[in-house]
Amino acid sequence: MTTLNEFSRCVAQYDPHALPVSAAQAIVREWATPVTAIERVPLRDALDRVLAADIVSPINVPAHDNSAMDGYAFNRAALATGASTVDLTIVGKALAGHPFAGRVEAAQCVHVMTGACMPADCDTVVPQELVERGSGTATIRFAANALSAGANRRLAGEDLARGHAALRAGRIMRASDLGLLASLGIGELSVRRRLRVAFFSTGDELRSLGEPLDPGSVYDSNRYTLYAMLRRLNVDTLDLGVVRDQPAALEAALRSAAASADVVLTSGGVSVGEADFTKQLLQTFGDVAFWSLAMRPGRPLAFGRVWSGAHPGLGLPALFFGLPGNPVAVMVTFYQIVREALLRMSGATPQALPLIHAASRRAIRKRAGRTEYQRGVAEQGANGQWHVTPTGSQSSGVLSSMSEANCFIVLGHDEADIAEGERVDIMLFDGLI
Repeated sequence: MTTLNEFSRCVAQYDPHALPVSAAQAIVREWATPVTAIERVPLRDALDRVLAADIVSPINVPAHDNSAMDGYAFNRAALATGASTVDLTIVGKALAGHPFAGRVEAAQCVHVMTGACMPADCDTVVPQELVERGSGTATIRFAANALSAGANRRLAGEDLARGHAALRAGRIMRASDLGLLASLGIGELSVRRRLRVAFFSTGDELRSLGEPLDPGSVYDSNRYTLYAMLRRLNVDTLDLGVVRDQPAALEAALRSAAASADVVLTSGGVSVGEADFTKQLLQTFGDVAFWSLAMRPGRPLAFGRVWSGAHPGLGLPALFFGLPGNPVAVMVTFYQIVREALLRMSGATPQALPLIHAASRRAIRKRAGRTEYQRGVAEQGANGQWHVTPTGSQSSGVLSSMSEANCFIVLGHDEADIAEGERVDIMLFDGLI
């Protein structure tokens, strides 16, 4: 069996000391295999779940030809007489849910409302605002060149034809999708089971909310940030709290997490500090692809697998992401490395996060040879052009910079210093954070 470490060494640009972000993403993508379990859920419970199979429409939508607006339905032959105006006699009315059942002759029309079935022999609708109708009369007149034959008619199956795929497997169900399936009469569907993610923070200095702060201690913010980001992805979470810098405690937490979850996330404990024991433990019962990225913030980041047993291959496996301890680095690495993996493991088909070009309002210092994700405030001018301003200190410990910002300024691996006014890529937080 090929190990993660062996696989990683075959990836282009592999560098165990400073792996490029693109190479790290490629490695993670290869090993993020979807969960296989499927469950049936009612339509109302399907929001944000991942569709497990294609849904084929059992009916045409709309079911019948219908009027696209309020007006008068008639046969297109009335437009081909060569006269400059068209005069028609009204023979009835059609409302949505109440069709007109009679026949319509060549010089006749039916008053129709939006959504009403098209009467037999009618294929064109003239909007009521284009017609002249005297008070108390049963005739209408309009200019022959006011519309073309077949105008303002919606065809049966125009939105969705019977037998065609309405939604594809791997789709994350949105509000509009629930409405679409309801329009097809579908009240239950198959979805992938939710991904299970266990997470905890490491460090003797960390305190949970409600605990007193001793000298040198700080409140643990990373678990709350991770919980919120995971909740956005609609996964099942298992919060294992704060684990002290003790090998036995860390080993027990990792084994317990591997036994209970598909993915294990930790924050802190993956650098080269004397009290960072994760690396030596994973050499015993794990398989690690990389420990360090050419990335700022987020250089110390571990990715691999852990098992609940005493050795690799024994017990239950889980993918492992060892995130940095600094709060901003936790968020950056989660969104740039972890997020796509969790979506793939959930069975979804991830879409690349869009990048927008913006002019930088300030000069930005940047060292080539690493990818940087600086925090910025982006705004769009009246001319439609985007501009971005970095949010002051870019220290990975300044979490307030994330709250102030509305985007990442994405500076590529080979880019160097950015001059004021130079264009950069930005990734907006809206819909992400």
